[in-house]
Amino acid sequence: MNEYEVAIIGGGPAGLTAGLYASRYGLNAVLIERGMYGGQIVNAGHVENYPGFPQGISGIDLGQMFYEQSLRFGLQTITADVTSFTKVDKLFNISTDDIKISARAVIIASGSNYRKLDVPGENKLTGAGVSYCATCDGFLFRNKDVAVIGGGDTAISDAMELSQHCNKVYVIHRRHELRATQALQRIAFSIPKIEFIWDSVVLSIEGEDKVTGLNIKNIQTGDVSSLAVAGVFIAIGFIPNSGLFKSIVDINEAGNIVTDDLMRTSTPGLFAAGDIRRNSARQVATAVGDGATAGKSVFAYIKES
Repeated sequence: MNEYEVAIIGGGPAGLTAGLYASRYGLNAVLIERGMYGGQIVNAGHVENYPGFPQGISGIDLGQMFYEQSLRFGLQTITADVTSFTKVDKLFNISTDDIKISARAVIIASGSNYRKLDVPGENKLTGAGVSYCATCDGFLFRNKDVAVIGGGDTAISDAMELSQHCNKVYVIHRRHELRATQALQRIAFSIPKIEFIWDSVVLSIEGEDKVTGLNIKNIQTGDVSSLAVAGVFIAIGFIPNSGLFKSIVDINEAGNIVTDDLMRTSTPGLFAAGDIRRNSARQVATAVGDGATAGKSVFAYIKES
């Protein structure tokens, strides 16, 4: 079994920043990522809201920079899927298909996945008009017609933000009333560019190389219609990647890990950062801040324990 002082699970902005800080403090640290280093940001065509890049930067380039810098002070990385996670006495045991690792402390930065519609065209056109982040991609649709799917706070906030760029924003919701807070609803209803399509679901997303429209069904009447849009923003929630940790740490009803402001969880030696954490803003800048805090807190824990 390979032994480390700290293991980091997840290679997005939070995990890579935590790895940078932990290794810079001189800790023997390893980061485990199951997919592409950089996390979900690599799917963003252009990132305009991360400080330090006045002209913006592509998501994949930003993720690569995070990754390269994280290695500078000796962080080790493993590309693998974590299959089991336990704590025995004061050590955390992590297994993948090929290796086993023990660590005195662990930072969980496994993030969350966008909840999908699971309709034809969604996967094919992701990144070509299908987006899950209005903050990341809204500017790409200036003066175009777009649709937002959902009725909660995120969906309505997205619609309001998109109305600043787009010609028309259709909000498609399966019910006849929104779940968003009343304050957001009042603002959204007052914006002429936002039009609501009630009691409706998306049957398919149309287009070959890019989104050209949606097929929509009214669940009250059964009528099916087409809606021409250049983009569709899916805002129906997130699925935290917290399943492996439910037996060992406090998790809220939504599946997010509960931490304090130092990224400490209910289990000593176990920290969490980024989208996996309760009350995360799900932005690159805040994920980096979480990672930095977790790296510092892990250093303090190792030195005190």
